[in-house]
Amino acid sequence: MAGVSAIAIKESLEELGTRLRAVEQPILKERLQVLYWLKQAHAPSVSQIAIAIGRHRGTVQKWLALYRAQGLEALLVVKPTPGGGNRVIPMWAEVALAKRLQEPSNGFSSYGKVQQWLLESLGVEAEYHAVYQMTRYRLKAKLKVARPQNIKQNRVQREAFKQTSQTTSTY
Repeated sequence: MAGVSAIAIKESLEELGTRLRAVEQPILKERLQVLYWLKQAHAPSVSQIAIAIGRHRGTVQKWLALYRAQGLEALLVVKPTPGGGNRVIPMWAEVALAKRLQEPSNGFSSYGKVQQWLLESLGVEAEYHAVYQMTRYRLKAKLKVARPQNIKQNRVQREAFKQTSQTTSTY
């Protein structure tokens, strides 16, 4: 508890409570909650607070260092995260592609074909890598070309054969 006593919270418990109820961003709520708990008469340790809010102890320590150095207003400024820019492929296009990938008769032979389909059908221009990442990892699709089947084959007979061959075969 030695680290906790060194932290002097300037704001009153009532002021922190009011601000805590007024703020809407979850990250700001967490930061204010840390100060609120430390301001209480029997304040928990920083480690206990970190566990309670689901953050690493080092993160809470950084917040407290920022508070000590620059005050509450600086603590309540959230910088935008790097790399969180706009999506290259909009969500509606991703949904349309997912729907198209579910159709058994309409497959893609390559990610380049997916890229081309996005451009021609939906008007979405995207880099190959973005198309690959979205298709392979977000949509969890593997592009497989179906083996050609003779159109004269009887589908019912083929399915019946598959069933009997699976049940009778022993390896």
